[in-house]
Amino acid sequence: MRCPGCGSTENKVIESRHIADGSSIRRRRECIDCGYRFTSYEQIEEKMLMVIKRDNRREEFTLKKLAAGIQTACEKRPISQNDINQILLKIEEQCFLIGRDSHEISSEQIGEMVMESLKQFDVIAYIRFASVYRNFDQIDEFIKEVEKIKKQQKKIIIFLTHYI
Repeated sequence: MRCPGCGSTENKVIESRHIADGSSIRRRRECIDCGYRFTSYEQIEEKMLMVIKRDNRREEFTLKKLAAGIQTACEKRPISQNDINQILLKIEEQCFLIGRDSHEISSEQIGEMVMESLKQFDVIAYIRFASVYRNFDQIDEFIKEVEKIKKQQKKIIIFLTHYI
């Protein structure tokens, strides 16, 4: 640490304190050459999580962008803001777990997590998101997806009625 008084790099730490939640440290220092006292701060520098797009571009992960896509899919649907926030928290946590070592995650992985989460809350929101994410451009693609969901729901109903 360079002394702001004389520019020397020779100094000693007089006092250290954790700040707030322990994510940074405040240190009081004294320059050995000129005796000037000053304060320095240390905090962990975290690597950003990068999203690998379909065309192999990399872009910083932003919760805002993810939230915008989910909000659009859920517009005018009976999904509370609290439910949307829970979806976002769950997906953000999963993204950082997956990207823990490489600090990268593919947009496909994120899209699949969003669709799986939306499917549990609201099928229409799921279809809306899937249509944009999977780039549906034919009515047949919508019909296939809806048929797939109907089959899954029938299986669940049969399973529940069998065991109740």
